[in-house]
Amino acid sequence: MLPIARLSVLVRSAVTRSVRTSAAPLRVQPAAGRLAPSQFMLTSESLRTGSRLFHSSAFVSDKVPFLLADIGEGITECEVIQWFVKEGDQIEQFSKICEVQSDKAAVEITSRYDGVVGKLHYKIGDMAKVGSPLVDIETGESSEPVVAAPSAASPVVENAAPVSKLSGRKKLVPFLLADIGEGITECEVIQWFVKEGDRVEQFSKICEVQSDKAAVEITSRYDGVVSKLHYTLGDMAKVGSPLVDIEMEDESSEPSAQEEIAAVPSATTTPTNAPVTSKKNENANKGEILATPAVRSFAKERSVDLGLVSGTGKEGRITKDDILQFINASKAAPARPVAAESPKAEIKVAASSTTASSDDAAKPLTVIQKAMFKQMTKSLSIPHFGFADEVILNATSAYRNSINASLSKQPGHGVKKITFMPIFIKSLSLALNEFPILNAKLVGQESGDVSQVKLQYRSSHNIGVAMDTPQGLLVPNVKNVQNKSIIEIAQELDRLRESAKKGLSNADMSGGTITLSNIGTVGGSYMHPVIVTSELCIGAIGKTQRLPRFEMVRDASGAVSEQVVAKEIMPVSWNADHRVVDGATMAKFVQLWKSYLENPALISAMTK
Repeated sequence: MLPIARLSVLVRSAVTRSVRTSAAPLRVQPAAGRLAPSQFMLTSESLRTGSRLFHSSAFVSDKVPFLLADIGEGITECEVIQWFVKEGDQIEQFSKICEVQSDKAAVEITSRYDGVVGKLHYKIGDMAKVGSPLVDIETGESSEPVVAAPSAASPVVENAAPVSKLSGRKKLVPFLLADIGEGITECEVIQWFVKEGDRVEQFSKICEVQSDKAAVEITSRYDGVVSKLHYTLGDMAKVGSPLVDIEMEDESSEPSAQEEIAAVPSATTTPTNAPVTSKKNENANKGEILATPAVRSFAKERSVDLGLVSGTGKEGRITKDDILQFINASKAAPARPVAAESPKAEIKVAASSTTASSDDAAKPLTVIQKAMFKQMTKSLSIPHFGFADEVILNATSAYRNSINASLSKQPGHGVKKITFMPIFIKSLSLALNEFPILNAKLVGQESGDVSQVKLQYRSSHNIGVAMDTPQGLLVPNVKNVQNKSIIEIAQELDRLRESAKKGLSNADMSGGTITLSNIGTVGGSYMHPVIVTSELCIGAIGKTQRLPRFEMVRDASGAVSEQVVAKEIMPVSWNADHRVVDGATMAKFVQLWKSYLENPALISAMTK
């Protein structure tokens, strides 16, 4: 007798021999009722009798390798930094599987199948290669039935006409907009790279979508023909809904899977000034409108149809100046005369003008405002522990002046002078080395089960810096501050400021671990900064002022007396997630950061 562990292998072999020796192929019918344990045993004699095979009520689980797709920008491998599943877990489409870290950003990978996790191919910290399997998923379906030994309760297999598979048979696969994380539920379709009837291959660009954070390009997971576009330009595509239908050759009996998106950050280009005409944009006729997210937002706020604007940038890309010149040209154009016999038209125009100039008109939220609304609503669930102090900046001011003096004498470092911010950021990174919990994040809190909540410590100090941009408040981050010098941090801040004018990439906006906001450049002293759900701590810097303070001063004779002296005082405000960070930890952390700023020689001493 053969054990059930070898049932599948032996049965498949028997089916193969039966098909080869029978005059007609076999048609397998389901078994009636529940099979007894004895029915799952096969003798070698019964396996040799190919015309008497029986079908059980179970199917072989089909293992599907889930690959790490190409995420663009020349990235060939990513570090696995977190698993959301373990072997044996039941998952559904769009369930989070893992988080990977490239040299650009951290990305959460979601499933495109319903099934059971069979095998994890990598451990946390391993480097996963693009195109290699991340996990095996048992989808619970198969094209081959499991067969069992003959019994009185089982129906006999009957000879039947062959069921042929047409090699040229087509199948339609819906290509879904997958969950791209950070609470995003919809994206605006801003550009199509294909049209119905076009042939696409794996990793061919399909469309570009604009989320609350940035623009991303969507690439295909299939070879086939585009059958249908489910959205037009400007439509809001819901996460989990089909973007396009792709017609493929049905080359296997595996079920069509609803695939996940492979997205790469949308690139930006340098604008060029040139006159604009009201002629229909040539790219718009092709279904393509080339413009950065910042320019699209700028146009949308001013109700400008980008299809009417001629772009003067690279490959016809529309710039902000193009929109401004289009608006000015529209205002300068003479109004069309209205015939006297058309009073209805005159009334309509007058009513429209009145409505447009009304101060009480309701306006929709901008993309940035929508992102703030959703993120700050989530932040309401975080209990904030506040801690405020003041820092005497006299020593840091002298330290900064000496660096700038050296830069002026030795040009070629990429920056002519630095602000205080690179020094603040580097000092913050040094303090995080002693208090890594403030660089961590909570995982598993979505379940509501405190036993599933964990602290994920992060080795990279990706420090976010709030920036006031033409599009609104944005918080890009300086990556891997722990490995950067003050000069290198200054160079990165300059790059981010320039990028913010044109549109920050998704890589610049994602992966932050802690935030420092310098609201003091606008004004104010003490603040109440709000923590985002992916971080545990945030700081805000107030306006530096020259204020009187008492100090013990030694005179020429050696006598010590208390005197009032002028000091450069910077107020600082910090908030931490009080669910996992206690007040003493927060106070010690801020005092350490403060000590580096009041004694900047320690920065050089502690920097590796």
